[in-house]
Amino acid sequence: MQIRVYYEDTDCGGVVYHSQYLNFCERARSEYFFDRGYSPHSDDSFFVVKRVEADYIASAVFADILDINTKLITIKNASLTIEQTIYKENKLLFKAVITLAFLKNMKPSKIPLEFKEIFQELL
Repeated sequence: MQIRVYYEDTDCGGVVYHSQYLNFCERARSEYFFDRGYSPHSDDSFFVVKRVEADYIASAVFADILDINTKLITIKNASLTIEQTIYKENKLLFKAVITLAFLKNMKPSKIPLEFKEIFQELL
């Protein structure tokens, strides 16, 4: 998925805030569901971030076009781990390993089969 960096994503010097990289990753995960006709959130079930390990390698700046890539690492009954990377023109800027837990009625629950199948595409 591609994202353009807007002024609201940056500090006064035009450099992307560190927290925005996590927002870009979240947006890419949501769009992945939307592109397949699903929502990653319903009234009683959704994914939550359980753990993030992030490496900030280089900075993006205002007006950059960024590529966000997502790869499945592991999938279990109620959680999964993905790697998300952000590139600018084939240069790695950011890498995160993110563990997501699936909740239903605010309790850990089995990931629905259709969601597991969606994530399997990321292998």
